[in-house]
Amino acid sequence: MTGVDPPPQAAALDAALGETMRRTGASIGAFYLLDGEHQLLRLVVVGGVPADLVMPWSRIPLASPVPVTDAVRGNRLVWVGDQAEMARAYPRSAVALPYRIALAAIPVDGERRWGSLLLMWPGSHPPRATRRERGNIMSSSRRLARVLDDAAREGHPVTAPAEPRVLPGPTVRVPSTPQPALAAADFAERLPEGCCALDLEGRITFVSSRGAGLLGRGADALLGLLPWQALPWLDDPVYEDRYRAAVISRQPVAFTACRPPDRWLDFRLYPDASGISVRITPSNAGPARAQDDRSPITGEPRPAAPTRAGQLYQMMHLAAALTEAVGVQDVVDLVADQIMPAFGAHGLVLSSAESGRLRITGSRGYPAHVIERLDGLPVNTRFTPAGQALTTGVPSFFSHPQEMARIYPEAPLVSGKQAWAFLPLVISGRPVGICVLTYDRPRAFPAEERAVLTSLAGLIAQALDRARLYDAKHQLAHGLQEALLPHRLPTVDGLRVAARYLPATLGMDIGGDFYDLLRIDATTAAAVIGDVQGHSVAAAALMGQVRTAVHTHATAGAAPGEILARTNRLLLDLDPGLFTTCLYAHLDLRRGRARLVSAGHPPPLLRGSDGRARALDVPPGPALGIVPDASYPVTEVPLPPGALLALYTDGLVETAGSDIEEAIAELAAHLTDAGDEDLDRLMDTVLGRAGPADQRTDDIALMLLRATGM
Repeated sequence: MTGVDPPPQAAALDAALGETMRRTGASIGAFYLLDGEHQLLRLVVVGGVPADLVMPWSRIPLASPVPVTDAVRGNRLVWVGDQAEMARAYPRSAVALPYRIALAAIPVDGERRWGSLLLMWPGSHPPRATRRERGNIMSSSRRLARVLDDAAREGHPVTAPAEPRVLPGPTVRVPSTPQPALAAADFAERLPEGCCALDLEGRITFVSSRGAGLLGRGADALLGLLPWQALPWLDDPVYEDRYRAAVISRQPVAFTACRPPDRWLDFRLYPDASGISVRITPSNAGPARAQDDRSPITGEPRPAAPTRAGQLYQMMHLAAALTEAVGVQDVVDLVADQIMPAFGAHGLVLSSAESGRLRITGSRGYPAHVIERLDGLPVNTRFTPAGQALTTGVPSFFSHPQEMARIYPEAPLVSGKQAWAFLPLVISGRPVGICVLTYDRPRAFPAEERAVLTSLAGLIAQALDRARLYDAKHQLAHGLQEALLPHRLPTVDGLRVAARYLPATLGMDIGGDFYDLLRIDATTAAAVIGDVQGHSVAAAALMGQVRTAVHTHATAGAAPGEILARTNRLLLDLDPGLFTTCLYAHLDLRRGRARLVSAGHPPPLLRGSDGRARALDVPPGPALGIVPDASYPVTEVPLPPGALLALYTDGLVETAGSDIEEAIAELAAHLTDAGDEDLDRLMDTVLGRAGPADQRTDDIALMLLRATGM
């Protein structure tokens, strides 16, 4: 893109990607480099499409639900056979790429995980990949990995450029004599219809005399320009969308347009890997056909709009992404990782309006001392561009430092930037913050770009307001959970204990799982673990009542079975509408015995002196809060020195589509293999089996107790 030859290691990667596209028959290929520090995939090189089509996807957060990230996170080949499958599996990507394509994404693994390879085929490709094709894709991934490994071993690892490189298109071999080229030009001139050629960037590279006449402009006024730049009557997103569809899907597309005042023309676009051939003919269908311009996917009419098609798709893509932002930091990261690159910004300041001041919630591209100086500015000031934009609700754009200095003399000196876009974030007339995009060089802001940025500001405002509300609820829930769980467990002679609670990460991060350790006397202790139904403030509140009741009855000297029976009666009196499972373990450390009582809870695991862990057969009574006058049988088991007792809630072993008994058996096998491992390390490995943090749907409580002897 810059016209500068890439370094040797980058050139080798580019050649490997080009070879991959040739071997697999892919029309589009791209390599994304994994940035583990920032949890991003950065686009390094792309082939088969122009640069502006891929800029919105030059930086993709690893948590985004798109094929290239799924391939890296799941360490698997992701295949999307058609647009219908894309819409089902990746709706955000389907909105941004509404074209007939087949797609594959695969991780690139060598001496380390380097990133992801993306390949795309025209919509004519069969929806299923053959075994041979999958083998070619996987071998191509290994070939890229070897190139990256070699570059790293030589001390010149491949890095992501500021802007992704674009592979040059295939060149047409022409003999030294010019006769074939002249013959082709003569052939085009003799055709009764007009014709022209576009490169993959959309620029006109050839136009016949008949074509120029039909378009109403001379060839000199057309060559080297985009059609929608040279011909104002083609400046419509519907027509640009046809060009994008031809480039990406590699399939012929057609549309009808009116050349003012009333000349209707049919355009047919025939794409390949080097560009697009366009046939232009007069249309006899008139306005009805032109107004019946139809989607290449659905066949339904698509109205025109006063913005570039690429920007419309880009805006829909970003809007879909903003709906998935949960917390304030998610909004900041999304704006920084996707909106900044999409509009070429070098800096970002995102501020929230709090108590009459602008508090910076996130930034990029600024040193710490500048952010410290900008943080806390008054909202209603007329002396800063941010305050002025937020007070009036009108976005402001400054294309040059002198333009800024005329109104705000100190602003360029503070930020050191050269161009600014101040986008007020307003909801129903209420200011919630401001988004400032900045640039290291002077930059014009065309009217259509200002319109898109202004629309995006409204979406960001909605997302930021939702995120602030979510964060406030999350902090409340987290504080309540911490207050109800024990801050620390007592030290008990003859017993080592490790306990941990993990909230469900899909939801409010609050639930009813709990644990506790009670010191009864010098040689006796009690461990309790439970799970209140649901994930809500009510569940957490009931959890606190159950834990308090068990604690009170246990320290008062009640027998294990009677402790759960009394707690059951309490819950029936409270009638909270929720039930609770619970397991109580009375530990006699002097005698080396444990008495266990269960109220519908998963069985505990015991690793005895023989080193084997097994699930204990503890006959359960009914869950608490359901059956009046329920009884709870007691089971006594040996607990010699060295024995390990594991108490847990069902979130550790129960997942959709799995067998809970098999999961418990696998957990017992893991405890057997762990031997006498340190309890904290064992806790880490056991909880690691619960899957990625961002996929947990149930909270987990886990207690590990090891008898050490009095």
